[in-house]
Amino acid sequence: MTIHFYLKHFPLHASPFSEGVTKAVHGLSSGLVAQGRSVTILGEGPESGVRKSEYGYEIRVFPATNTHASFQIAPELTTFLATSLTSTDRVILNGIFHRSVYAVSTQLKRLGIPYVVAPHDPYHPAIFQKNKLIKSVYWHLKEAPMLRSAAAVQILDARHAQWLQKRGINTPTIALPNGFESQDVIPEELLTWQTNPIPTLYFLGRLDAYNKGLDLLLEAIAQIKQIVPPIPLKLVLQGPDWGDRETLKAQTVKLGIESFVTFLDPNFTARSAELAMQYDIFCIPSRFEGFSLSALEAMLAARVILISTVAGLAPHVEISGCGLTIEPTVEGIRSGILALLQRREQWFAMGRSGREYALTHLRWESIAAQALPFYRSLGECSLGQCSEDQERTGLR
Repeated sequence: MTIHFYLKHFPLHASPFSEGVTKAVHGLSSGLVAQGRSVTILGEGPESGVRKSEYGYEIRVFPATNTHASFQIAPELTTFLATSLTSTDRVILNGIFHRSVYAVSTQLKRLGIPYVVAPHDPYHPAIFQKNKLIKSVYWHLKEAPMLRSAAAVQILDARHAQWLQKRGINTPTIALPNGFESQDVIPEELLTWQTNPIPTLYFLGRLDAYNKGLDLLLEAIAQIKQIVPPIPLKLVLQGPDWGDRETLKAQTVKLGIESFVTFLDPNFTARSAELAMQYDIFCIPSRFEGFSLSALEAMLAARVILISTVAGLAPHVEISGCGLTIEPTVEGIRSGILALLQRREQWFAMGRSGREYALTHLRWESIAAQALPFYRSLGECSLGQCSEDQERTGLR
């Protein structure tokens, strides 16, 4: 059995560590290799070729016919799927509302090869609100049929299955969290904790106001700044601009909080944990969120976490006691920030607890070991029907 991951933009030579989904595919692939499995990552792009990565998995990038979203996939990829895969192979398709993922799924269905859809985001109602009409049409014509024909849907938190079921998708689900790489971990001797004179919140990720709830975060900061006597607080937002940076800056001016908010360009040379270690509270108030690798990496830096309840990491934050989970509303974020500020003397212990929990439970090697029984069972578990043995392994 060879396990294939399809991620259209997976790079042939560039680092896979600068973007969330790419990091997740790399991490799980590396973990599966460590379990003795053969893994190939399939992609499309201007730079095509085949190579064995230093982590043991193979990368095959096929020459793309286009660089924009399209239902057409590379002709060489089409040939590869038809001639090199068998029904004993497993294919995990990575992406949500992605035309090429749908196109590959239709070919695999014709070939009789089981596939898993890994959307990396929950089908939460909030994800349907932006571009509502387009997503509604695409859901009914493409996304839902693809999910129903899948052998399974790979989700990042068992709670995310409810959003599939509420939309009429009863395909079995595989719940696997994201993990971390050894290079994500700051050695114990280099780990520092110093609370800033003025408590500082930190967001690291793409500047997507709606998805990440950054507009809500700014509104919450503005409300806190109106409290008398004043509560000292700063916010730092860092990451690539997804078109909302100037809008968010304008919002800070409108709210009168521009002197309390700093925008930083992305830093792709430092580890996320190293960046997070400079601040006090890592904040990810997303309206919808698959997991949040950046928050996991902040846990490895022993930071306190404030995270939306919908995120796949949220239950791990609650269990470890390293922070608070909040509803992605202005009031929810405001209340969460104020609650954490009142617990300042506990931040060190909370951060250490989160780090130890992550080191123990969220390694890619152990997550890959959980995945293998699921992948082996996919041949007999498709179209929503599983045997009792498969139910016992956790495929639901």
